[in-house]
Amino acid sequence: MGIVNVTPDSFSDGGQFADPAAAIRRGLELAAQGAEILDIGGESTRPGAHPVTEQDELERVVPVVAALAAQTSVAISIDTLKPAVARAALAAGASIVNDVAAFSRVAGGADAMWQAVAEYGAGYVAMHAQGLPPAMQNHPVYSDVVGEVAAFFGERLEKLNAAGVTADQVVFDPGIGFGKTLEHNRQLLAGLGTFVRLGRPVLLGVSRKSFIEKITRAKLNERLPASLACATLAVADGVQIIRAHDVAETWQAMRMTEAIRAKINGT
Repeated sequence: MGIVNVTPDSFSDGGQFADPAAAIRRGLELAAQGAEILDIGGESTRPGAHPVTEQDELERVVPVVAALAAQTSVAISIDTLKPAVARAALAAGASIVNDVAAFSRVAGGADAMWQAVAEYGAGYVAMHAQGLPPAMQNHPVYSDVVGEVAAFFGERLEKLNAAGVTADQVVFDPGIGFGKTLEHNRQLLAGLGTFVRLGRPVLLGVSRKSFIEKITRAKLNERLPASLACATLAVADGVQIIRAHDVAETWQAMRMTEAIRAKINGT
């Protein structure tokens, strides 16, 4: 999954692809590098980020989604918290909703979001987040982060099924860095197999995230090696989708890991 941020303030490439034409070029570039999904986002979800209006988000993402859906066969994902944005993106050609909080904290939002996903038969990424971006890193607390996130996925799946979204539409994302401390992130990465065993595809997004600096002291533009280390271990644990800024490098790491894993498994 290649990341296309149509935002002025994303932590990694804020402003670089804020212009729709630049975002479209970036999406086509990532598709050529091996991305099988393009994740289009018009609102930063970095810790401390402030919400944008629904209209601003629509104006940012819908032209990009429509253009990429018309110009490539790669699946398009819309990264949003807002049901109206998800619905507009699905109408424009997206086929996946990447819900960065799975509406665990948005009162009244789940019904509208899940109704759109059900109506379009879209894929749905249910990501765990303790809180929403403006305050999610203030003081995250868990007694058993792996167990609690796994329980969240089970609860979300039951509610999704009741809303008309079938299990085969759903992907789980443990939400590295979303309401988690460094130790929580390490435990989640070590426990990825727990989520894989839940029977749905698992998505992992660690690319260039700040917890890497806490371990390696690597600044933002120096975090590719650590991002690849996480991706490689995740694929070895059975994770099926890696969300990345650096698609070409991540694609190589995933293919090599899968080739070795296949030989280990005798295939």
